[in-house]
Amino acid sequence: MKKILMVLTSVSEIGDTGEKTGYNVAEAAHPWKVFKDSGHFVDFASVQGGQPPRDEVDSEDPIQVAFTEDEVTRAGLYNTARVDVVDPGQYDAVYLVGGHGTMWDFPDTKGLQNLVASVYNAGGVVGAVCHGPAGLLNVELANGFRLVEGRRVAAFTNEEEVAAGKDKVIPFFLADRLEEQGATHVSANVFEEKVVVDDRLVTGQNPASAAGVAKEMEKLLAQVIHEEKAEEQHEAEALRAGKDAEKNAKKAAAETER
Repeated sequence: MKKILMVLTSVSEIGDTGEKTGYNVAEAAHPWKVFKDSGHFVDFASVQGGQPPRDEVDSEDPIQVAFTEDEVTRAGLYNTARVDVVDPGQYDAVYLVGGHGTMWDFPDTKGLQNLVASVYNAGGVVGAVCHGPAGLLNVELANGFRLVEGRRVAAFTNEEEVAAGKDKVIPFFLADRLEEQGATHVSANVFEEKVVVDDRLVTGQNPASAAGVAKEMEKLLAQVIHEEKAEEQHEAEALRAGKDAEKNAKKAAAETER
C-alpha cells in the first residue's frame, strides 16, 4: 500500500463572473477508484483547508456517485488539511485535481509548490490533470530547475478553453504558461483523452484523461513496490547468508578443537 494525496482547489467562483466552480468531481472520483482498487490509501488536502467547493456531480456516473457517497471519502473531504501544513514525507505520490478554480489559487500557493517539490525530490510520483497542472507552475526542484522544465506535459488546451467558453475569463492560458516555463505541451484533439508520462511526472489533458493519469501513476508506484520488495529480499538473503557463515565458522572451530 502507498499513500497518495489528492490536492483540491479552494476557489468557488470563476473570476468575478459569479459562476460557481470548485474541484472537478470526475477528475477526483475516477483516479480515486483506480487508487482504491489498487489497495492504496487516499488522503485529501486543499489550498485553504476545510471543505473544498466542488463542481456538479454527474448522477449518471456511478463512480462519481460512489465517490460522493463513500463514508471515508466524505469524512476526508469534510475538513481537508491546508497544503502548507501537510507533511510531504507521509506521501508517496501527490495528484492535483483539476477544475477551473485551480487557475486562480494553484500557481501562486507557495505551500503547494513546496509540497509538490518535496514529494518529487524524495523520489515520489506527481500527477495532475486538466487544470490541475496549474499547480506544477513555479515548482522548483532541489537541483534548481523547475519541475516542468524540459518535460513533456499535457493540460487543458487553448482550444478547449475556447470550446468551454472560458477563454475570456481565465487569467491565462495554461498550455501557454507551461511552455513559458520550459515545458513541451503535448495535446490530442479537443476533449479527447491524452496522458503523458515523463519520468515520475504524469499529466492529462482533460476530464477524459483522469483515470488514465491515475493508471500510469499506479504503474510507477507498482514499480517502486517491486523494487522495495526486491531490496527487502536481497537484505533478507544477505542476513541469512551471514548467519549461515557464522554457524559454519563456529562448527569448523568446534571440529578443530576436537
